[in-house]
Amino acid sequence: MVELIPTIIAKSFGEIEEKARWVEPFVKTVQIDIMDGIFTPNLTWPYAEKGQKIRDLENLRTELFLEIHLMTEKPQLDFPEWLESKAGRFILHWKALEKIHSHELNPYETDTGVGFPVKNLAKEAHKKGKEIGVALNLEEKIEVLDSFISEIDLVLLMSVEPGFGGQKFQEEILPKISALRKKYPNVKIEVDGGINLGNASGLISAGADFLAVGAAISRSDNIGKTIEEFKQNIL
Repeated sequence: MVELIPTIIAKSFGEIEEKARWVEPFVKTVQIDIMDGIFTPNLTWPYAEKGQKIRDLENLRTELFLEIHLMTEKPQLDFPEWLESKAGRFILHWKALEKIHSHELNPYETDTGVGFPVKNLAKEAHKKGKEIGVALNLEEKIEVLDSFISEIDLVLLMSVEPGFGGQKFQEEILPKISALRKKYPNVKIEVDGGINLGNASGLISAGADFLAVGAAISRSDNIGKTIEEFKQNIL
């Protein structure tokens, strides 16, 4: 079954709390976008304001399953702390992962063979009972997944450039979804960026399992109604 996942871009923990409340009555999962101002020019919690910490996430009173989309330059630095949080799924960008050297994965045991460093991070996530995914930007080829696809829980395909909400959906993602589905029939595919009621069904037809939706929901006058319209469109 296809799942709709509202996304949250927030400068503060209070904003995360507010936006989670908006969607909690209607969905089971929410994605929190994390940006460090380096990997993308945008800054969000916990980097946007001095004194904010990852551990503050423990104060989020919600039954929602939390998916963390790490758009950060060096995700390995904070990964141990994220794994101790209440979030259940983490998505890291290949563009950041491919730059990691073995010494940067301390305190993890490292393997510099095929699939490094994704296999290392996936092993640590799974030890904690967490899920892990890898995100590919528009220009990145699905072939980069070949050496570690069996180690991860899903692939996120960006349908815009990462960093800001409200961007225009890029149609070129559709054949990419289809190609990934054909190559790996059982892989879970999430798509993120510019998704709206007009293009959602096409993404499902191409092979998407999860739709991460931001502006089309958060900027709606009636969030509950909009989410229900999405569900009718994709189920």
